[in-house]
Amino acid sequence: MKVLLSGNEAIARGAFEAGVSVAAAYPGTPSTEILENVVQYEDIYAEWAPNEKVALEVATGASIAGGRALACMKHVGVNVAADPLFTAAYTGVRGGLVIITADDPEMHSSQNEQDNRNYARFAKIPMLEPSDSQEAKDFIKLGFEISEQFDTPVFVRITTRIAHAKGVVEQFDPEKPTVPEQLEKQPQKYVMLPKNARARHPLVEERMVKLAGYAENFAQNVVELQDTACGIITSGVNYQYAKEAFPGYSFLKLGMVHPLPIEKIRQFASKVDKLYAFEELDPFFEDQIKALGIDIIGKDVFPLCGEFSPTTAAKGIGGAAPAAREEPLLEYLPPRPPNMCPGCPHRGVFYTLKKMKVFVTGDIGCYTLGALPPLQAMDTCICMGASIGNAMGIAKAMKNEAAGKAVAVIGDSTFLHSGITGLLDIAYNKGACTVMILDNRTTAMTGRQEHPGTGYTIRGEETKSVNYRTLCAALGIDHIKVVNPFDLQELEEVITEEVNRLEPSVIISEEPCVLHRRGDKKAASHIYMVNDEACIGCKACLQVGCPAIEWRKGEDKGKAFISPNLCNGCTVCAQLCKKEAIIEKK
Repeated sequence: MKVLLSGNEAIARGAFEAGVSVAAAYPGTPSTEILENVVQYEDIYAEWAPNEKVALEVATGASIAGGRALACMKHVGVNVAADPLFTAAYTGVRGGLVIITADDPEMHSSQNEQDNRNYARFAKIPMLEPSDSQEAKDFIKLGFEISEQFDTPVFVRITTRIAHAKGVVEQFDPEKPTVPEQLEKQPQKYVMLPKNARARHPLVEERMVKLAGYAENFAQNVVELQDTACGIITSGVNYQYAKEAFPGYSFLKLGMVHPLPIEKIRQFASKVDKLYAFEELDPFFEDQIKALGIDIIGKDVFPLCGEFSPTTAAKGIGGAAPAAREEPLLEYLPPRPPNMCPGCPHRGVFYTLKKMKVFVTGDIGCYTLGALPPLQAMDTCICMGASIGNAMGIAKAMKNEAAGKAVAVIGDSTFLHSGITGLLDIAYNKGACTVMILDNRTTAMTGRQEHPGTGYTIRGEETKSVNYRTLCAALGIDHIKVVNPFDLQELEEVITEEVNRLEPSVIISEEPCVLHRRGDKKAASHIYMVNDEACIGCKACLQVGCPAIEWRKGEDKGKAFISPNLCNGCTVCAQLCKKEAIIEKK
């Protein structure tokens, strides 16, 4: 049966058809929907792990038991999972182990655009890269076969366009997941003491030699010889772009991007007059091919940064125009900057922090939008959990003086992902820091997924829920306050008190995401409107950047207007209006 699937949906289907028994992930765009689709297959145990390191460790454990296992993460998530990843390359597998890395060229939803093909080379494990949804599904099964044949974890790399674009996919009956009858004790293989690791390293090198031979005959490394005036070596979605721009040229489409099929590349290069490496981000192919002594054109005509397109191919290679050039739509579309939702519980927090002029170390989540106008209340954002460590470093550099004190702001899911150890460091090393945990009871930025603080699993089953007050106290924090983020006066009083306290402290902001899917959200029983007669056009209400508030020009300075379709009665703007012109609308 053929169906229309996104790349992420196809990967989930591929895991089902391959007989995966365990799948673990931490949500991160563009990979989030993989596990959200895996969960529909009841034969697969699926979980949202607290972070990517734990997800890979769970998958590795399932593989050691003998089941096929899948770990999914975005590209920066592999940084978090790198510790078990590199050692899993030494231990190898029992059941197949496939790791999805979802790269994000152009940084649509990321803090960098690292090229994770480099991880495959660094960790010495093979990497496959599909070019459409059908290959996304097929490469999962191939990945497990390679994993088990060569005793190795296998990367499958996708990018944002493959993850989210839809294509026709042919589905097949699934394999039955392997249920191990018993555990096998193999300490020399899985206990990485130096003695055992030294014995495993030569096996890793031997494996890479065998994989290089396998790559030469890998059916998905496809040569398409047509016009031999120009040959293009490419992979993934870039194959689609180049093929659209120059359908008549010759191609070497690489389905396995590490290790490279060296002899196949030599043969292809010998048959074309001019050779191009068409690859987003790093010159991964180009550098290795040049090292073979083969002339190839790459980053001297193609950009090193950002996403490619058919136009990128046309401009870099020249010659015939692409089959369908892109229209410069961005020149005509009005700007639409990202913004917190109307009624977001984070808005009042950042308004207050800006008003108080404190230095705010930020983190990864919806609340990162607090860095944008008009709030502009975030001064750093490095990676998941870094807000707390950054605040600690600032406190120590400033000799724990209140005048130089920073406030760390971190979401509930991010805190559980990688903020706990930072808070432990603050308590242990006596950092005069204030940490604000913005608990909106979900992983909001990636689509409101569950985490250990929500009380529910990925399948909606009730489970234990982290008590942040108890956890912070157990870590050694003596001063813990819980605030309502919609009460601006309370917020300012509590933040003022804690910022001036020369001891570690935690403020927990408790209100669910306004788009929360569960019934514990406070339903908006009222909305607000502007009394035109009382409004003096001071624009104070615009300082919170709520999408529900518009500015309508009139004969004088103009007046605010609150859209009844967007307002949900959070009251923040009403608290800011000194003329009491924002009133409740029954």
